[in-house]
Amino acid sequence: MSTPHPHPTDIRLRTGSRLLEVSFSDGQTYPLSFEYLRVFSPSAEVKGHGGGEGILQTGKEQVGISAIEPVGNYAVRLVFDDGHNTGLYSWSLLHELGRDQRANWARYLERCRDAGVTRQEG
Repeated sequence: MSTPHPHPTDIRLRTGSRLLEVSFSDGQTYPLSFEYLRVFSPSAEVKGHGGGEGILQTGKEQVGISAIEPVGNYAVRLVFDDGHNTGLYSWSLLHELGRDQRANWARYLERCRDAGVTRQEG
């Protein structure tokens, strides 16, 4: 018998710090930056239509989230202020993004360096 995926017990949009804080039924709470969520969007625009790591998203350091829209009982759609709104963030995806955040972000920064992209902090 498989263990069910954790589901969110609380989702808080922290616009000042540009974080989406998601707490799960397994007791974990993950602060996910807006930039991180945007560059790891599950949309076809970001993931691409084939395998691999998808299309490198850059210039998203200051992106905001203007709305969170529930999708059934399994996901949310994040509406970003750069017009992106096509990815559905399932509960399992949000949990995975939180759990794997350090490794994902390190790989993203490596891909940026390899592409010669300089990120603008601030």
